Amino acid sequence: MQNVELADRRSDAISRGVGVTTQVYAERAENAEIWDVEGRRYIDFAAGIAVVNTGHRHPKIIAAVKDQLDHFTHTCHQVVPYENYVRLAERLNKAVPGDFKKKTIFVTTGAEAVENAVKIARAATNRSAIIAFTGAFHGRTFMGMALTGKVVPYKVGFGAMLPEVHHVPFPVELHGCTVDDSLTAIDKLFKADVDPNRVAAFVIEPVQGEGGFYEVPKAFMQKLREIADKHGILLIADEVQTGFSRTGKLFAMEHHGVVADITTMAKSLGGGFPIAAVTGRADLMDSPGPGGLGGTYGGNPIGVAAGNAVLDVIEEEGLNHRATLLGNRLKQRLQSLADAVPQIADIRGPGFMNAVEFNVRGSKTPNAEFTNKVREKALAKGLILLTCGVYGNVIRFLAPLTIQDEVFCEALDILEETLRECAKEA
Repeated sequence: MQNVELADRRSDAISRGVGVTTQVYAERAENAEIWDVEGRRYIDFAAGIAVVNTGHRHPKIIAAVKDQLDHFTHTCHQVVPYENYVRLAERLNKAVPGDFKKKTIFVTTGAEAVENAVKIARAATNRSAIIAFTGAFHGRTFMGMALTGKVVPYKVGFGAMLPEVHHVPFPVELHGCTVDDSLTAIDKLFKADVDPNRVAAFVIEPVQGEGGFYEVPKAFMQKLREIADKHGILLIADEVQTGFSRTGKLFAMEHHGVVADITTMAKSLGGGFPIAAVTGRADLMDSPGPGGLGGTYGGNPIGVAAGNAVLDVIEEEGLNHRATLLGNRLKQRLQSLADAVPQIADIRGPGFMNAVEFNVRGSKTPNAEFTNKVREKALAKGLILLTCGVYGNVIRFLAPLTIQDEVFCEALDILEETLRECAKEA
């Protein structure tokens, strides 16, 4: 079987709306490595978009799933509940930042988690307006699209978005938007467009994912908390991509000294199995009536079993510390290339949620062409990379936190070789 044959079949059978980054068709995977159907090996610096922080097929997670398969695969928790759902909820209630009583619900995807967080916020406050940020990504449902601060490809062609969702510029000094600029925009929004007493919540990623891996400045997050408290607005932290040790902490909000009222999770919670969660203040989480939350597959026992195993692995293998070590090594290697690769405009990111941004040499113009060339050339050398950013000029690094040292070193060598070649060709 050849990749090109599968690509032809895929094109004929699957909607073009489901885009793909590579034409590499997976046959098997282990930890940070993937082998395609032609037998070629790749180092995976995408991790299913931050899903397998604990690596592909971690033995402890696979064992937990196999054990659950021997008991039952589905009952629907709303019909016949089960203990491991309760246990995982108890563990998240304890782990999510916040010195207050919490409760949790489980759904299946990150978009569902965000949707339910908004539902809970509206029910708890009896308000309907929501404020999100430019560059944000919160999912592909209609509420997710409305919250997302990027038109192409997420909103284009889908008509009017849901009402009462407002966007504020996300503070990125590299692109000329300071913390004060964003705070001023919030003040203007309250004066010109929406009464703060009608706003249910701010929704924010502690580190923007699709938007370019820009971390929220600590001063801005703290000020946002103050504004929320002043007006009775809730703060929702979207930790779908940042959660579960990616940033060197179990949750990225721990870097900011600020606690969210509601936290959304998905991706790496399941270690490769579908599960998402919303955890928040107990009084808020109890605002919807019975039956107002849930879903047929929400908290599926297979995903829940995987989630419990993921938390075990993170603790037992010290993945918070591991993320910081890996991220520091990656950033040091990139910084050592700054002179050889003048297209590098910025190197950033907490823990192992890192990115490098490229501009046209000697300017502040985003260089998407160079960025994509780096991705393509790295892929040809056996390293899978992802791009992101509003201008498509950012490479994001999302390798499993469990990546073996020798494989990590090999990946860094490929990355350096790729960057030097692309810079020379440019």
